[in-house]
Parts: sequence; C-alpha cells; structure tokens
Amino acid sequence: MAAIIESRIREGLPHPLGATWDGQGVNFALFSANATRVELCLFDETGETRIELPEFTDEIWHGYLPDVRPGSIYGYRVHGPYEPDIGHRFNSNKLLLDPYARGHFGDLEWQPAIFGYQLESGDDTTFDDRDSAPFVPKCVVVDPNFDWKGEPGRRTVAWEHTIIYELHLRGYTMIHPGLPQEWRGTYKGLSTEVIKYIKSLGVTSVEFLPVHTFLSDSYWGYNSIGFFAPDPRYSHEREQTLREFKEMVARLHDAGLEVILDVVYNHTAEGNQLGPTLSFKGIDNASYYRLLPEEPRLYINDTGTGNTLNLDHMRVIEMVTDSLRYWAGETHVDGFRFDLGTILARQASGFDNQSGFLKACCQDPELRTVKLIAEPWDCGPGGYQVGAFPPGWAEWNDKFRDTVRDFWRGEASASVIAPRLCASGDIFNHRGRKSWASVNFITAHDGFTLNDLVSYNDKHNEANGEDNRDGHADNRSWNCGVEGPIDDKEVTALRARQRRNFLATLLLSQGTPMLLAGDEFARTQQGNNNAYCQDNEISWVDWNTMEENGSLLRFVQQLTALRHKYPILRRSRFLTGTYNEDLGVKDVTWINASGTEMKPEEWADLSMECFGMLMDGRAQPTGIRRRGEDATLLMVLNGYHDLVGFTLPETVGGGHWQLLIDTNLPEDGKMGSFAAGDVYGVTGRSLLLFALMADPRSE
Repeated sequence: MAAIIESRIREGLPHPLGATWDGQGVNFALFSANATRVELCLFDETGETRIELPEFTDEIWHGYLPDVRPGSIYGYRVHGPYEPDIGHRFNSNKLLLDPYARGHFGDLEWQPAIFGYQLESGDDTTFDDRDSAPFVPKCVVVDPNFDWKGEPGRRTVAWEHTIIYELHLRGYTMIHPGLPQEWRGTYKGLSTEVIKYIKSLGVTSVEFLPVHTFLSDSYWGYNSIGFFAPDPRYSHEREQTLREFKEMVARLHDAGLEVILDVVYNHTAEGNQLGPTLSFKGIDNASYYRLLPEEPRLYINDTGTGNTLNLDHMRVIEMVTDSLRYWAGETHVDGFRFDLGTILARQASGFDNQSGFLKACCQDPELRTVKLIAEPWDCGPGGYQVGAFPPGWAEWNDKFRDTVRDFWRGEASASVIAPRLCASGDIFNHRGRKSWASVNFITAHDGFTLNDLVSYNDKHNEANGEDNRDGHADNRSWNCGVEGPIDDKEVTALRARQRRNFLATLLLSQGTPMLLAGDEFARTQQGNNNAYCQDNEISWVDWNTMEENGSLLRFVQQLTALRHKYPILRRSRFLTGTYNEDLGVKDVTWINASGTEMKPEEWADLSMECFGMLMDGRAQPTGIRRRGEDATLLMVLNGYHDLVGFTLPETVGGGHWQLLIDTNLPEDGKMGSFAAGDVYGVTGRSLLLFALMADPRSE
C-alpha cells in the first residue's frame, strides 16, 4: 500500500499549512526550518504507512495525496539532528502532532516512549529509540463544511453593552439535572435550555475556559497541545467534535449571545527539557520555543510552566494568527481572552506593545473586528503590564478585583476605590482608549468563588494533594467572623449582604463586567482557590443550590437589567469629574455623607468609607459637544461596619430620589422615594442605587 500511495503523491503546495481537503485529496504542509526530512504517517486498520513529503519550499515541507479523505488519521515523523546543547531535539522515533491539525484522535498514555530522551536516565541529552506511536494521540483530516444558516440571531455586541460570563464547558453541565447523562460536560451540554438560562441572566457574552486540545493533567485546560482543534473529550461523539463545537456556537448565536474563547498561546504542554516530545519540540524546537541564548538546551520560562512560545519567530506569529483567524472565520467565534498575554508581546528585549504579534492583530482585517482581551501579566521580568496594551484591546483589571475586595472588608478608603468605579481611567485613559478596556471582575476561575470569598479567610486546597502549599495566600477575603459553613443567622445575613455588595459593585461600575459562572447562586468550591486539577464536584457547578439561593440569582438579573436600562452605567467615555464649561455639568461628582461634594481633606482621610458617586446623565456622552439625555444615578457605598446617615444631595433637574437597590433590604423590601435633603440610614457594609426623578411641577 505504501508503494501505491507514494507513487501517487504530488508536490502539493506550501500553503495553507496543515492538512487541507479540497474535495479530491489532501494537501499536507508542515513548517520546519531545521529538519532534514519529513515523513507523513497514515494510520488505518492495517497499521502505519509512511510517505516522505517530496517538496521543501520556504522552510515548509509539503505534498499532496489524492487518495486521502476526511476522517483519515495521520501524524508526522521529523528527521534532523538530536543536539540538545544547540537547541535541536529531532527524533524520528516519535510520532508528532501537526500544529495545524483541525481534529485529534485518541488519548495520551504516559509511557517512557513519548519522551525524546531515555526517561529512566533523567538525562535529556540521551537519545531514546522507542516508537511513541502506540501511546500518543493522532491527527484527523476534517471536512470543514458546515451550514451556518441556523444562527439568524447572531449579532455583534458593542463593547459598552458587553457583560461577560466566564464558565468551564465541562464543569458547567457535569451535574446539570435537566440534561441527559451522555450530554453532560460536552458541547451538546450547552443545549437550548441551558443557553436559555444563561440568556436570562442578562449577560451578553459567554467566555469559555480553554477548549483547544490539551493534556488531561489540567482540568482547566491551560496545557494546550493543538491550537486549531476543539478538545475531543468535550464531544458527545468524538468523530463529530468539530461539528458539535460549531453547533454549540450556532445555538449561542441564535440566542443572541457571543462566544469568547480563553486561548493559551504562551506555552505548550511539552514542558521543559525533561518534558515529552509530542509536537513542536520534535518538529523544530529551536524555532517554536524561546531558548536560553547562552544555554539553548534550556528553555526561557516566562510562563511558569516550563516553556515559552517564541512569538519573535515569523512562523510562530503566523501560526497563532492563523489559529485566531480560523476560530473567528471557520467557527464564528466572536472574541478571545489571551492567557498570560504579556508573553505575546515579548521581544528579545522584553515586553513591547509595538511587538510583531500585536501589530499583526491590529492590522488584520478579521482580527480587528473581534474582541481581544489580554490577561496583561506573565511570570517573566517586567511581566505586569496592566494598561499597557495598545488601543483596541481590553484587559483583565486585577486592580479592580483587589481594591473592591479590600473596600468591602474595610481595608480601602473612598480615594482608593473611586478610580476603580470609573473604569480605572488612571490606568486606561490614554491613546483614545475607552472605558470598556477595563475588564472588571471580582472572581474568576483562578481563586475563590464569590461565596468562598465571604466565607473563608484562608485557602483550603488540601484536596489538591500538595499539602495546601499551592494557590495564592493573599486572597483579600473575609469570612465575616467564622471560617467556612455556619448556621449563625447574623453571619449568614452578613455574608449574603457582602455577596450582593460585590455583585452590585461589579455590575454598576464603569468598564466591562465579567461574572464567574455559578456566583449568581453562591456556588462553593469548599474554600479551594486553585481547583485546576479538580475534575469533580469541587469544581463542577452545583445546580441544586440554585433554588435555595434563588434570591441572589434574581438580584443578579435585576442588576444586569439596570445596567442595560441606564446608559450612564456603561459610558464608553471615561467619567473624569471634570467640569464641562460649555454644558455646565460634571459627569461624576463625589458626595460625602452630608450630601455635599467631597473636599480634598476628605479624599485624604483613609477612614472615609461611606461616600456617594453621582453620575449625571446630562454629561456629554460622546465626542460631540451636546448635553446627554440619560438618567442621573446616585450610587452610595458604605464600607464602614456600622450605620451611617447619608443626606441625599440636591441636584439640577430632579425632584426626588427613587431607591433602586439597597443590598440590606430583603428581596420583597419596599423601594421608596426620597426628597433631596432627606437622610437615609445606610446600613454598615451595604450599597445603594438611586435614580433621580423629575419634579412633575417643573415639567
């Protein structure tokens, strides 16, 4: 058979990279600058057939086979020098995954044969001649055709309207009582009924933790080994993985929801010099990875995971941007969140917001139309870069998270939290960036859930098997007086109010809010703040708690409805507090408990914990100098532990203040109307929202 296939192989084309079916056959193209020979390996029930790729063009090996069809299983064996001391780790005994593979088949078995060196020796300069093919996953040729007519509801959500909902695809539905057992934890698990629930929350965009193919030692998925293929373990039928993923996207779009993927282009699952040889390491180690210049046997580890992709190399930039375009164009994904995003902008000299990759994204006609969100830090020198990404990008804002956590546990004053409520203009308001560039969050997959944030002072990661040494110790959490679950009514009530305080602060602040799935009904991880390895009830969303925490769920729905209703809560222009001479108005005025504008000495008072944020709907909403027509809102925050009498301020155009939110009131509590000058008793550690109502007599 090998001779027959080899006799029919044609030269093919160097582009596109990967395995591309044209309806008649498949073109195979693989980049490797330093290889000496590349063998395509085809697998069927008779075994393995090896065919040498005949052409080498611009450092790309390629060939065309008319006999190959979608569903064919393949991999590569790449020949070249095994010289770790100068950065080369070629070993043709190791079957390698195509970096551009659109589908994967089989699972990894951790056997010594998957390592390029003799694992038993512990010496990565040794050479291992065992065949890894029986133990590694393989690639699948896919048929990309899909009927996208089924998503008439797809729409682009403007950044200022965006509310992100972060979830783990598997964990979200693993114990969902309304799903068939075989659908749970899969792309099919995001069924119409589940999506209907997500839509009911008032969110606009679903952000999935990584779904690129990854190694199974990471439940979260931050261990990618393929950047073009959805992980087959999340499929109901593995041979239909790509189709099932596209069907899920179509269902979400039909509900008017965006799809954002968390992507990991900063490292791969191959690890450092002692890691396995699965793909990039055996294809062209010196091109794909950043190696220590003075000792290229070793890897630069700016990611903390053993290796770092070399985004300085043109073919690596090409691979990442090709991957992004593939997911945006072929699978209709609406945006990406980049894990350890600083890595993507690293040059040899360090972080550079004019790096080749960032320039490529900014000029690409497809990528500049989707949402790009950076996690703006990594583990390398100068890795913390919040606010430093170029225009067009949004960024996770951990300063919002930390400051808001501190405020509600009584360790931050008004002067510290005020900028965070205004989309952190001190960080992001430059180069024409808009307030949506600040992606605000209180909790995320990494760290405590909202319930645990108000229930635990310390992390409880014993189940991870690392003697509770893993995970961050600085959580800025407060257990409200007792560690863990408690039946005490006062503590329970305080925790409930704190949950509402955090959610209200998140959803009523300027910027782009991100909500962690399950926080809306007080999901717990039992104090585990690093559940990356917990593919079990610790991490899975427990839907049984929804009923008992239904009031919190309805509170979230109320908050998102208010955010959608009142444009002043989601201005794209930063609120600065600057007096507009033409309009005679400030966009935001800070109010003290006496109902007057805060004075410099009050801003300097570190004990100032009760204050108001008056957002004037008359302020100029865009670059055009005209008066706004939005409602005027007053948000009052009391981080103090006791009751504070707050005088409702006088303001132009209003007769009275209508209470919309009081995190201390029960769900059925009466929301009254109050005149300017009235004193409202603000409960310790609570948040209020008022809307200014026009005086009927003035109308």
